[in-house]
Amino acid sequence: MRTTYMAKPNEVERKWFVIDAEGKTLGRLASEAAALIRGKHKPEFTPHVDTGDFVVVINAEKIHLTGNKLQKKMYYRHSMYQGGLKVTSAQDMINKTPERVLEQAIHGMLPKNRLGDKMKLKLKVYAGSEHPHQAQNPEVYELRG
Repeated sequence: MRTTYMAKPNEVERKWFVIDAEGKTLGRLASEAAALIRGKHKPEFTPHVDTGDFVVVINAEKIHLTGNKLQKKMYYRHSMYQGGLKVTSAQDMINKTPERVLEQAIHGMLPKNRLGDKMKLKLKVYAGSEHPHQAQNPEVYELRG
């Protein structure tokens, strides 16, 4: 009789990947980064175990949005006071905090539970081309397509 392999949290080997966001489309980059963080590219992927790798995204300020999304896409947050809705366009968000645009896109593709909260910590996003994770010897990851 054959049994299904289930990964154990202490047996998981984690790698570090660097993705250069320069000229890449936001959604396509976010979906591949989310798959790396979840570990869906590994044969030992187990849905209820965090089998994913660390992802470092550089050049977040040079991300590309298609169509009229720079003007029409809006990011919402609320201060929890009456009338406290804050609305920011994608263009303003990229100009002020480009890291948040990518973080929100990738976080939205991860599970909405405690496991997803742990996975979110494995994403590191930087606006420029420099990052402080050289000691982890990250591999350069080329996006498909």
